[in-house]
Parts: sequence; C-alpha cells; structure tokens
Amino acid sequence: MNPIPLHAGNPGPLTGGGNWTWLIPGRVPTLVDAGVGEARHLDELVQALGGPALRQVLVTHGHSDHASGAPAIAERMPQVRFRKMPWPGRDGRWPVAWEGIEDGETIEAGDTRLAVVHTPGHAPDHLCFWHAETRMLFGGDLVIQGTTVHIPADLQGDLAAYLASLQRVLALDPARILPAHGPSIEDPAPLLRAYLAHRRERESQVIEALRCGADTPDAIAARIYRGLSGDVMPRARATVLAHLQATSGGLSLPRRAKRAKQILANQPRACIFSLTSTGYQGRSPWLVRCSSFAVRGTLAPWIRSSTSLT
Repeated sequence: MNPIPLHAGNPGPLTGGGNWTWLIPGRVPTLVDAGVGEARHLDELVQALGGPALRQVLVTHGHSDHASGAPAIAERMPQVRFRKMPWPGRDGRWPVAWEGIEDGETIEAGDTRLAVVHTPGHAPDHLCFWHAETRMLFGGDLVIQGTTVHIPADLQGDLAAYLASLQRVLALDPARILPAHGPSIEDPAPLLRAYLAHRRERESQVIEALRCGADTPDAIAARIYRGLSGDVMPRARATVLAHLQATSGGLSLPRRAKRAKQILANQPRACIFSLTSTGYQGRSPWLVRCSSFAVRGTLAPWIRSSTSLT
C-alpha cells in the first residue's frame, strides 16, 4: 500500500502547517479525511486519482479541519460515500449522507482492507485506520511529531481516554504512523512512550500541588510553571484543567480526586490545550517546588515546546 499525501491547504494558528489527507489508490479509491473544501485540494485529488472515481472518504473525527470539506467533495463527486464514527449533534454541521462505522470493523480501501480502531480523547469519535500487513496506521490527530494535540473539553475531549488510546496504539506496535499534521512518524513507539511518560510527570506535579494546598487552576499553574510570561499562562492553566479532569476520576488517590472535582465544579467549561507547536530544543527540565519539595525531570526529545506546557 502506497498512500498519496494531499495537503488540505489550510495552514493556521490551530492547524500549524495545515492538514494532510491521504489517498489510497486501487480498486476502491479511498481518501482519509476530507480537508476543508479548498479548491486546490480538490484539484490535486482529481489529478492524483488519475481517472478512476473516488469511492469513499473515511473521516478520522468530526473536527472542522478533518470533516468540513465533505460537502465540497460531495458537490464535485456525488458518487462518494462519507464514513465516520457517529458524533450526535456534531455531524449535522456538514450536510452529507454520513455512514456510521464502528470500532473493529474492516473496510475495503484501495486494494486492501483497513481495520477501524476507536481512539477517543482528542474527540469522542476519533478513529485510526490500521493496515496490519504493513503495520501502518492512519493516525488522524492522535500523535504529531514535534508537538502533541489539544484536548478540547468543550468538545468532549477526555485526557484519560486519550492516554488509553495511546496505550492501545502502542500495543499494536505500528511501524509507521501517517498523521493528519506534520511529517510521517517512522518507528512511532519512542514517541508514544514519550507522550505517556510526560503526561505521568505532569500528573505527579498536579497531584503534588493539590497536596500542597493549591486550590484553583491558576494557583496550581503558578506553582508548576514558575516564571512563565502572562501570555502563555492561559495555556498552562488549560493543561492543569485537563489533568484535574483526569485526576477527578482517580480511585487510587480518592482525597486528591475529591479535591480535583471541587476545583472543577467552580470552573467554566474550557477548551483544554496540550503542547504548543513552538519548538523545544533538545531536553528541557521541569521543576516544581512545595516548601522544601523539589522534583526535576526531562521531557523526551521527541516532543518540543518553547515551554513545557503539558
């Protein structure tokens, strides 16, 4: 299988360099993700097809940079099927005849078959598509080389589910991940492990801040992210909220979970972000202090940010 990358033509503050969609040529020509409806993307899609008609679009999840191009494709190519995991209340934003797919299904694509892997966290309907023969995964927004994805609480993002999804994909042992943003990820296991390890480090910092008496997201963020400028502190605070949500469901630390729930109860719904896309240079230490308490650690070099905001 040799997927063809097609750029969606949508660079921006939230999409970085923009989205990649992936064309799988063959008996059942298939596009992974719909882009945003840019005419240049559609022109390049037609050119890459080289004559055969596109049969289907598999959408990894219902965020606009992945799904909003569906109506433009449908207008130009009315024979196309649009398939994704249902997201009630969201899918209707893009009026095409969505066909539901579920975890564990196998779907013909190109000259082969892909397995549907439900990987919620970034979005409740997030899917990856797994090609077992080559151990290749179409990863959507699960992982991105050099940064990571945001977890939007106001769009049903869930940090605990995201971590479980990372573990699930790590267990597949993919040889290559084709993401929707950034370059292809060769030998993804070190990156997946780095994501998990860093999240555990940050969780420990949040729990320690709770133990030390910090009682608001702002107080926790100020304790963990010492010396940050005010313009980036809102992102640090949002990361704290994501971890408070995860901690509030914890059973091993019931007192901390209760305190996290109390703090969250006083917060408005928020869009929760993880790593920013600005570059980390090599390894960077984090430091959190509570009275005489101090912990130091490092964020693995596969993930880069100007400040360690996850």
